[in-house]
Amino acid sequence: MTFVERMIGAARLNTNTYEEVEADRGATGQALGVVVLASVASGIGMGQGLRGLVIGTVLSLIGWAIWAWLIYFIGTRWLPEPDTNADAGQLLRTVGFAMSPGVLRVLGIVPLLGELVFVVTAIWTLIAVVVAVRQALDYRSTGRAVGVCIIGWLVQLAILVVVGGLARRAG
Repeated sequence: MTFVERMIGAARLNTNTYEEVEADRGATGQALGVVVLASVASGIGMGQGLRGLVIGTVLSLIGWAIWAWLIYFIGTRWLPEPDTNADAGQLLRTVGFAMSPGVLRVLGIVPLLGELVFVVTAIWTLIAVVVAVRQALDYRSTGRAVGVCIIGWLVQLAILVVVGGLARRAG
């Protein structure tokens, strides 16, 4: 499957695509590419300019790495199912490809579509991440995948709030 076919398969929530990406150790760079493309599309769609695009892309990459690692840790250590067998790279790849719907955020530059595009792609991406997590962690339960994603997101948010608070105090 090509890079674009993988992105389309991931956006279509195709479980076979997620299984293929999970198994392909060489797809980590492609997953990083998806995160960068989605971030750049978002920056263009929001009209952030070059500085905003660069900062947004860097923050997206950091966020992707943190969230994927947290999902890995929570999913394999705290909430594994009997068949759960995964490594951090599998989560980086599957969660990265789950960001594929974000590429459509470039359509945010179209007047009157901006907010709708961002809401639809945010929900779509969240659903894709749940599918990615369910496949990568070999879960039978979608509910468990939802729980792992929510817990990981809340922990990530708490980390960002603490780091942001420390940065403000230091500055």
